Amino acid sequence: MNDFTVGTGPGAEPPPTDTAVRPPLSGVLVADFSRVLAGPYATMLLADLGAEVIKVEGPQGDETRGWTPPVRGDVSTYYLGVNRGKRSIALDLRDDTDAALARELARRADVLIENFKPGGLARYGLDYESVRATNPGSVYASITGFGTGAGGHVPGYDLMVQAISGLMSLTGSPDGPPYRAGISVFDVMAGNHAVIGILAALRHRDATGQGQHVELNLLSSALTGLVNHSSAYAAGGVVPFRMGNAHPSVFPYEPLPTADHDLIVAAANDGQFRRLCEVLDLPDVPADPRFAHNADRTEHREELRPILEERLATRGAVEWFEALTAVGVPCGPINTIDGGFAMAERFGLDPIVTVGEGERAVPTTRNPIRFSATPVGYLHPPPELDEHGTELRAWLTTPQEADGD
Repeated sequence: MNDFTVGTGPGAEPPPTDTAVRPPLSGVLVADFSRVLAGPYATMLLADLGAEVIKVEGPQGDETRGWTPPVRGDVSTYYLGVNRGKRSIALDLRDDTDAALARELARRADVLIENFKPGGLARYGLDYESVRATNPGSVYASITGFGTGAGGHVPGYDLMVQAISGLMSLTGSPDGPPYRAGISVFDVMAGNHAVIGILAALRHRDATGQGQHVELNLLSSALTGLVNHSSAYAAGGVVPFRMGNAHPSVFPYEPLPTADHDLIVAAANDGQFRRLCEVLDLPDVPADPRFAHNADRTEHREELRPILEERLATRGAVEWFEALTAVGVPCGPINTIDGGFAMAERFGLDPIVTVGEGERAVPTTRNPIRFSATPVGYLHPPPELDEHGTELRAWLTTPQEADGD
């Protein structure tokens, strides 16, 4: 374990006095050499779980600091959204002194995560083999766009991966152009996969004392993330196609018009469909051989859709939502983001937490994981560039035992 813990730096929050309620990754030190989204998202999740994350930035800072609008004050909300819980130190790896500090941080860290181009850190002695030589217990996680082999030279951007993986071919109207998803979905997915890999490698280290190299790439995350569509091709030789909001294997499972707004209806099994028809006052429809089972409904969707739409047109989306959810039929209005947060509040999910105090307080989206024994923590607001540089330089230049204990 590392020797840099919460509460050691100037102005840091004191550690909990009851170790039983420490977050689950308390005592784990993460050296974060990543930037933009996939890596920073992963390290933010690790910080939420109690890890001490040191964000290493170049002199100009993480690119997302300048990705505006929107802003909170003069800071990009993009940056704020994926960097809570960290300390920042600005190091110019081209400078010998700064590079030496980076190597010392890597020597002391339990986890190092980076998303440089393959081989890009070798010139600074920060590649996996160099780090392992001084820190054999290090879990070293690398995130690339397309791996380190034949695709290693190709830059990895989420939009590129949405195109190359086939996701865009599945998104949009059947007779319209391909569309990107509304978020950088594969950056987020790769960040989650990175956390899973890191936690598994830490578990292995607990058992053996040895670290290892954990490698992720956006394209592989994308292909596994396409789930049923990937399986359609890999297991069935079927190339899926764009269907708008329709589902290839389930009906009804799409937006349907009501008296005012569209309503998502997801009656994915026969019981849900029967209850849907009961609420819609369509008692004979479930007995119709064309609609009795999901495969039948999917085959005859163009015959069933107008029957459902005619009844849904008699009431508004909110009214139908209340009536259908009362009997266990999955459905929901199509909200804007503010509506999504409002719905989460209604359900008691408390979706926003405020990190920091006073002028530094930042409202941010709550970590979705809840533990019965070890809480998620929100110790620090997203750091300013090099905010903790002075204390971290002092710590890194203080002699330590090689194993960090």
